[in-house]
Formats: sequence, C-alpha cells, structure tokens
Amino acid sequence: MVFSSVVFIFYFLPVFLIAYYLTGARNTVLLTGSAIFYVWGEGLFLFLLIGLLLINFWAGKQIDCSEGRRRKWLLFTFVSVNIGVLAVFKYSQFLVNIVTGALQMESVHLGIHLPLGISFFIFQLISYLIEVNRRTIESEKSLVRLSTYVMMFPHLVAGPIVRYTDINSELINRRVGPDKIGLGIQFFIIGLCQKVMIANSVAPAADHLFGLDPGSITTAAAWLGTLAYTLQIYFDFCGYSNMAIGLAFMLGFRFPKNFDYPYSSKSITEFWRRWHMSLSFWFRDYIYIPLGGSRGGEASTIRNLVIVFFVTGLWHGAAWTFIVWGLFHGLFVVLERVFLKQLLDGIPAVFARIYTLAVVMTGWVFFRAEDFGQAWAVIKALVGVEGRDVTWQPVMAWMTPETIAAMAIGMVVSFPVIPALCNLLRFDSVKGTALPGGGGSQVLSVHAIPTYLLITGLVVCMFLLSGNTLNPFLYFRF
Repeated sequence: MVFSSVVFIFYFLPVFLIAYYLTGARNTVLLTGSAIFYVWGEGLFLFLLIGLLLINFWAGKQIDCSEGRRRKWLLFTFVSVNIGVLAVFKYSQFLVNIVTGALQMESVHLGIHLPLGISFFIFQLISYLIEVNRRTIESEKSLVRLSTYVMMFPHLVAGPIVRYTDINSELINRRVGPDKIGLGIQFFIIGLCQKVMIANSVAPAADHLFGLDPGSITTAAAWLGTLAYTLQIYFDFCGYSNMAIGLAFMLGFRFPKNFDYPYSSKSITEFWRRWHMSLSFWFRDYIYIPLGGSRGGEASTIRNLVIVFFVTGLWHGAAWTFIVWGLFHGLFVVLERVFLKQLLDGIPAVFARIYTLAVVMTGWVFFRAEDFGQAWAVIKALVGVEGRDVTWQPVMAWMTPETIAAMAIGMVVSFPVIPALCNLLRFDSVKGTALPGGGGSQVLSVHAIPTYLLITGLVVCMFLLSGNTLNPFLYFRF
C-alpha cells in the first residue's frame, strides 16, 4: 500500500484517523494501524520487525544500566546485530556475486527477499542505541512506545529517518488540534501532487531511456531521459517525505524536514545539506564525526569523507553502480574542500548551479543504470559521443504532452519559485512550528495554500491515479 493510492487515501486513512481521534489509547491505535499497513505489503516479514524491536528494547535497557567497557561492548554487539540483519537481507547476494565472480564460478541465486524499508527502520534502531549510550536519552521503558516510534506507518518504509530524540516527548504526550491537522492536510496534498502530477508523469521518459539497447541511445533520448529521471527521483522522494510529514502533523508529531530545494545548490557540498537531509545528518553524526570529522588534518578529513560517501552509495543499493555513484559525489565534495569551493564562490551563482546540476545529473545515470555498460553509453550520448541520430524513432512517440508539461513544471518548481510566488501574492503564513532535525530544531514557516487550490490538486491527482498503473515509490527498494 502506498500513500498515493485510492485504497490508502479513501479507505485506510479515514478509518484509521477516526479510530485514532476517538480513542485515548493513541499509541496502541497507531501501532495497530502501522502493523496492518506493513502486513499489507510485506506479510510475515512483520515478525522480523517485531524480533528486531524486542532485541533492541532489551539492548537499550542493558546499555543504559552498564558502565565502562561493558557499555561499549554492548553497544558494539547490538549495533553489529542490526547491521548483520541488514547485511543478510540486502547484501548477501551482492557478496555471493563478488566471491563467485572472483573465483570465476557461476553465481548462485539465494532468493532472499528484501523487506520494504529495512534500511530505514534499522538505522532508526541504531540511532536509538547510540543515543542511549551517549546518555542523550534514557532507554525506553515502554515496549509499546518504542514499537510505535519504529513502526509508525508514515515513515516506516521510506523515511524520513526520524530519530528517537526527535519525537520521544510526543510519544508520551502530544496535542492534535485543528492547526496541526490543517497543516498536515496541506503537506499531504502538496506531496501527493509532487508524486502523482510530476514524478509519475515524467517516469515513462526515464524508463524509455534506460530500457533502450545501449547501441541505440541518441543524444536527444539521453538528455530527455536523464532530465526526466532527475525530476522523477526528486519529486518521488520529496513527495513521499512531504506526505509523511503531513501525516505526522495529523497524528500530533513533527518529523524532520528532508528536502530543501537541493537542485538550487551552488556546490555538491551544499547539495548534500539539502538532499535527503535526515540521511545526511545521520551519516554526519554517527559515522563522520565519530571517525574524527575534520579534526585530524586534511588527509584524515578526506579519508573520512570518502568512507561516508562509500557507505552512502552502499546504503542505497547492493550494486557497484550505487557505490560508484556515492564515491562520484564524494570525489567532488573532496575537490570542493581542497580548492574547488573557492572557485565556485568567485563565479556568478548561475554557473555554480549549472556545475552542480551537471554533476548531480551525471551521478543519477550511475544510480539508475542497470550496469556500467548502460551508464557509460548514456554518458557518452549526453556529451555527443556515439549518440546516433535514429530518425525513425520520433521523440514524440514517447514524449507525450503530459510528460512534457510535467517536465516543464518540474524544472520550475525544483527551485524556490512557489515560496516567492506566495510572498508576491501575500498568502498567509503559518509560523512558529518547530521541526526537529539533525542540525537542530528548525522553525517551520510555510504559506497557507488556499483551500480551492488544494482541492483542485487533490481532484487532479485522483483523476490521474484512476487511469495510471505506474505508481511505485522509488525509495521503497532502499
């Protein structure tokens, strides 16, 4: 079940919210609804999640009441258990392929299913144990509250990565009023429009490019398909995050902001402060800083950055293309730290943004491609090398008016045009709502979109969903 589906919007969500608002046992209702939501898509893998919850609930208590070396060993042991579970389900086939390839043997297919959202909920459990070890929080005394934190359906299968410290007080006591419900509905509809009206509409162009035989990729197809995927992955994941934030507001929670117009960045370093922010802050706080951050000299800092971006690529997928994508971004972050950032600061902002988009779009080719052969064919076509002009393959055969309109709109609203337009039209602002985040609490200030625009957007989305079978969330597989 996905948020952008008729079943979720008109059946699951209304029934759940009625039960949630009418009962005093809100954590129990939320936990039950989340279990149903997860079973709907993953069935018996719910028991894997329950097992991890029981282990980490007990582990948190053990770490909290231990001292010295025992405390450190307990943390190391149970973090290793979590990573081990993730490795079995997500990376075992990848490791088998590496070994059999090195031995020049035929690869063995293990047939291991990757549970939805396993990377997200394991990272949340790890952050919980680390924060208990750091004494930032006390171990949770209620299994229901800890389970509610991890299994809460708005962020269960595709993030954002919500830390226990972000919502621990709200798990005990939270207020749900008309202001939060109204803000939640607005966030949800905006995210739905991003997903359905833009991401779903540009997806066929991206799928067309990466479905072509490498020898038949034209320069036009490479540019249109890469641009389409650049828009698709942003509006798909940003749309999901906004829907999750909206649902959280409806339930009385505040989730961290996950995107801040990343395509308007003037460097790759800035891009990672704006893209999938909950993951970036997670890696910063739990990998980069414990490794030494930037405190040990230039060589150590570069080493730490390379490690972080290697892990970033590996987190996204068990394939060399994902690892290269992560290291590709890491290379430019290192170059910017060494000398490139000074050059970027000295040129007009438009050229810095063009540089950033060029790097990001090239990186997305590796991210989306099935293998390096396909990625290399697309990149060569992008720069005009071996991009054959196949005249019998008219572009309009797969660039429909809907796709063209979505790409045009997406290119505009990828930048902070909407807030500027709201300021110009003097729409009312909703201010003073604190959002948690890895960089500290952020005061949310958003414009109240007129009701008639939200209703129009919802109606258009329902119309598109009724006739469109292409509706998966890309980040479900990570």
